[in-house]
Amino acid sequence: MLRNTVFPGLLAGLLALQGCSDGDTNHNEIPRPALVTQPLSANVGQDVFPGEIRARYEPQLGFRIGGKISQRQVDVGDRVSKGTSLAKLDTDDVRLQLDAARAQFASAQADHKLARSELERYRELLERRVISRSQFDSFESRFDASAAQLRQARANLDVARNQADYASLKAPRDGVIAQRLAEAGQVVAAGQTVFVLAADGDREVRIDLPEQDVGRFTIGMPVAIELWSRPGQVFPGKLRELSPAADPRSRTYEARVAFDNDQVGAELGQSARVFVSGADNDVLSIPLSALTAEEDATYVWVVNPDDSALVKTLVEVGPYQEQVVPVLSGLQADDWIVAAGTHLVRDGQVVIPVDRQNRQVELAATAEVSQQESAPAEPADEPVDQGE
Repeated sequence: MLRNTVFPGLLAGLLALQGCSDGDTNHNEIPRPALVTQPLSANVGQDVFPGEIRARYEPQLGFRIGGKISQRQVDVGDRVSKGTSLAKLDTDDVRLQLDAARAQFASAQADHKLARSELERYRELLERRVISRSQFDSFESRFDASAAQLRQARANLDVARNQADYASLKAPRDGVIAQRLAEAGQVVAAGQTVFVLAADGDREVRIDLPEQDVGRFTIGMPVAIELWSRPGQVFPGKLRELSPAADPRSRTYEARVAFDNDQVGAELGQSARVFVSGADNDVLSIPLSALTAEEDATYVWVVNPDDSALVKTLVEVGPYQEQVVPVLSGLQADDWIVAAGTHLVRDGQVVIPVDRQNRQVELAATAEVSQQESAPAEPADEPVDQGE
């Protein structure tokens, strides 16, 4: 009899508890861990770009005429002086052209000599009135034509001689052979690059800038340079050249950084690093994963230090970078924000803030320390006069 009385009462109690649990689910929700972080100054550290020491002047050398390369006289890394022969073309065709030009010049000389003698003879006949003036004018015109043909033949001979000289590729100035783009036996066209010469003199650092950062670089801006072979020694430099278009394959912008090589003493091909200062100190930056976008607005989830509840906060951001984005307004430096999984949280949700090592972050204690540091110091109590 007792059993029939207890079970209906217990069942009714469980149903009542279940109804209360369903109605209070939101109030009794178990807080879940959330990875949090604080905004950083946009210029924390420096942007570092790897580069290579290059010559400021790197002329591309090629033959002024086309032909087959018969000799290659230097290799990559060889030091050459001005006028040094670097390569030669097969000169058989050039020699034949030179011989033909010489023959044409000799023929033009003979024709001009004959025209001169005839002109002198017909001038005497004209003075004795043996021939008419019109006949003399025709011989004088023939003499002028022979003189023009002689000048043309002389010019063709000079061109043929130059062509013979162009069959030898010579260094225009002192330097080092940086690249070799042709080999003996190869047929090259006029102007085709055969060697790249790294001329002696000024040295620069060649770097590649990502397209999301190129907008903050200007010609003449100061930078710092460090050689990999001498870590810790930083030298001043400045941005001298910036490509106006991105490389079609890497989508980066080539830049050249000039420096005083007498002070640095860098050698061609050495690796270097270029340090560029960050943005203004007042600008903060946050990870891209901390942003939430809705329509045309961007938000972050700020953790309330009092109760660890999330507050959806509107922020204004700057140009996106590779891993972070600058925040122009809407955040304070001591705010804690959700750094990952922003699409899984909601406004007012209570979370357990943790760092990247899965350690719980004490937000309230951090906030109290910040307030104590910012609060003005209270005046000390005046000493009591023991005599009173």
